[in-house]
Amino acid sequence: MATRAHDRNHDRFRARGIRVAGIAIILLGAGAALLPMDKGISSDVLGALLVAAGFVELVAGSLRRQVRELAMLAGAITVLAGLLFVVKPETQFFPTVFPIAAWLILRCLVLAFASRYAGGNVRTWMGISAGMDLLLAGLLIAGLSIAAPVVSLFGPTPQLIASFAWILAASFVVNGIMLLEVASCESSVSERP
Repeated sequence: MATRAHDRNHDRFRARGIRVAGIAIILLGAGAALLPMDKGISSDVLGALLVAAGFVELVAGSLRRQVRELAMLAGAITVLAGLLFVVKPETQFFPTVFPIAAWLILRCLVLAFASRYAGGNVRTWMGISAGMDLLLAGLLIAGLSIAAPVVSLFGPTPQLIASFAWILAASFVVNGIMLLEVASCESSVSERP
């Protein structure tokens, strides 16, 4: 009987931690969306957002019951992408595009694979998160061909670089909502008799 109560407390702790992580990532997404576009956004800021979100995602992944390792891998990919921006800041537009597109595609692949081993609404939201990252990567890559003449004529404009913040924001918000759903499922497990 004591073991069952301990397991329920642990499940509640797990659900609470994942819920806090989801809210934190949504807040990071809101912060990314509110960055001042007119002044430009430095690589350090983008990197810091990615590192913070990645560490939050790593913690949330470690609390998960299903697909723990894959969820943590998605967080590690985010941390590595952020560190790339912090350690090697680029002032050129095109070198900045590639790490963000690669990050989105790698996360998409990991989440899509992980969704095969998750169940119910978690599976659905992991698929939505993977789909959002793929869509954002596609938009970013498609934007390369549109942005090429602008960048070659005028250099990287603050609006083009600020679009990265919007991409981060969209990815973070969907990921945060997915974590809230994971927390809800973890919470419902702890409430079962």
